Amino acid sequence: MSANSTDSETLLTPAEVAAMFRVDPKTVTRWAKAGKISSIRTLGGHRRFRETEIRRLLDGSAPVED
Repeated sequence: MSANSTDSETLLTPAEVAAMFRVDPKTVTRWAKAGKISSIRTLGGHRRFRETEIRRLLDGSAPVED
């Protein structure tokens, strides 16, 4: 897994999220830009995603549409 934020929540990279959903990392970025999933920006401008939210989406609690 990736970096941890100050509240110790595990954050995932777009590539890690893409592997979980079996999509291209650019698709994950498009979902974030469209507001379908929330993301956090690092100081360098990279996107990170909360693992808890991604797990909920994978479990089917909140569908993601492409």
